[in-house]
Amino acid sequence: MSSQAARSHMSIGEVLALLQGEFPDVSISKIRFLEGEGLIEPERSPSGYRKFSYADVERLRYILSEQRDRYLPLRVIKDRLEAADREERPVARPRAVPDEATPEIRLTREELLAAAELDEATLAELEDFGLLAAVARYYDAEALAVARSVGALAAFGLRARHLRVVKAAAEREAGLVEQAVAPLLRRRGPGAIDRADETAREISGLLLELHASLLRSAVRGVLGR
Repeated sequence: MSSQAARSHMSIGEVLALLQGEFPDVSISKIRFLEGEGLIEPERSPSGYRKFSYADVERLRYILSEQRDRYLPLRVIKDRLEAADREERPVARPRAVPDEATPEIRLTREELLAAAELDEATLAELEDFGLLAAVARYYDAEALAVARSVGALAAFGLRARHLRVVKAAAEREAGLVEQAVAPLLRRRGPGAIDRADETAREISGLLLELHASLLRSAVRGVLGR
């Protein structure tokens, strides 16, 4: 193999280093798991080592982005990849340069109030009813999303105390996910954690779809339609 050809391929460790800046949770076992599920097919050297091309890396970036940003289960992502392969069209997303990467959100209380356009009384009410909480005195992206949603709902007269039922429903659904993945978490084999993570994502997505459908149906009933 020429030196130019060698540089066009990467080891799994080099791929991990490329991806971890954008996807901190990715691991070697996760990459191997995705290969085992048939989403990527890196070449192999005569001695059996994986050789990843830049196309493989972009494919991985696409898979991880779809999981993180759109919460899609692997079966859906795989179907889309196979469709793209049949049509010979690329699926890779543009690679973000490091200074354009979205930083992890860590907001102070004052920053959260400003970003969500909430007053102190409303934020205190959210915390009192357990709808959000600071971690080490900072608020993350999920806390910001909750705060913004509650702020928007307040325009319709819905306050934090009215939304306890939503939190209770989410916790019950999380219990269903936990029940389903518990046997996977007890396994010790390679890829068990990644398989449990993927199963949890898929079940969560299906529950979200079911919840939305049931809510739409119930609202139609309220409106007499």
